[in-house]
Amino acid sequence: MILFLLLAFLYQDFSQTKIERVAAGYRFTEGPAWDKDGYLLFSDVPNNRIYKIAAGHPAEVFRENSNGANGNAVDERGRLYTCESTSRRVTRTDSKGNVEVLADKYEGKPLTAPNDIVVRRDGHVFFTDPAFGNQADTKELTFFGVFHLTPKAELTAIWRGDTRPNGIALSPNGRILYVADSDARVIRAFDLDRQGSASGERILVKGIEGVPDGLRTDEKGNLWLAAKGIQVYTPEGKHIQTFDIPETPSNLTFGDGDLQTLYVTARTSVYRLRLPVKGWQP
Repeated sequence: MILFLLLAFLYQDFSQTKIERVAAGYRFTEGPAWDKDGYLLFSDVPNNRIYKIAAGHPAEVFRENSNGANGNAVDERGRLYTCESTSRRVTRTDSKGNVEVLADKYEGKPLTAPNDIVVRRDGHVFFTDPAFGNQADTKELTFFGVFHLTPKAELTAIWRGDTRPNGIALSPNGRILYVADSDARVIRAFDLDRQGSASGERILVKGIEGVPDGLRTDEKGNLWLAAKGIQVYTPEGKHIQTFDIPETPSNLTFGDGDLQTLYVTARTSVYRLRLPVKGWQP
């Protein structure tokens, strides 16, 4: 199976893949999320804003005073889920702009700095909660965590560790959760059941070059990781491709109507790559 997926991927012609910069001039871009209404959202964390890019239009401010918005995700109903690092919470914004706090405490203590997030089609939410830079100064939890939030707003920690989890993604069938660990330089995998409970923790990829950050999957279940360049792995963890990006990438998402454009946030800019493979959106 690994050999089949490897050959199928390598058979794709990436020789014509161009890296285009679509927006620039930011301090630190993060959290790209594609909305099915035809636009990209991304965060500029130090500038405390979320931006929007629609086809044929320059970037515009989507939200001021974003509370240090970092990771973003959009569900099937078009609702925006955001990890707010400075307010230390996870929120959901509906189509009318109403903001609902989904999680801000665990076992009576504030979350540390929610970082990245993914939403399963049945409404189960998974997010990481590490600390980078001075975020550790206000840390009250005794661990860095990967959390599961049920549709009934029940919050559980499915992983507790001393190293910092970062990017997070789901397999196309929603049965496997992937988490990139920036300190251990690995990708962990967890099996998920229908209730969103996790089991079978394992290290899928180790010895990653660069610092692992954002993570996505394509329709075949391959993993696309922002680290030193964009690194691609089979569902079994076999490295199959690396794309060099002009700036160190922080995160990525598939977008456009056919999901064959990879949008990459990288320090001061946002880039895109048109690909002969189709991404997957949860």
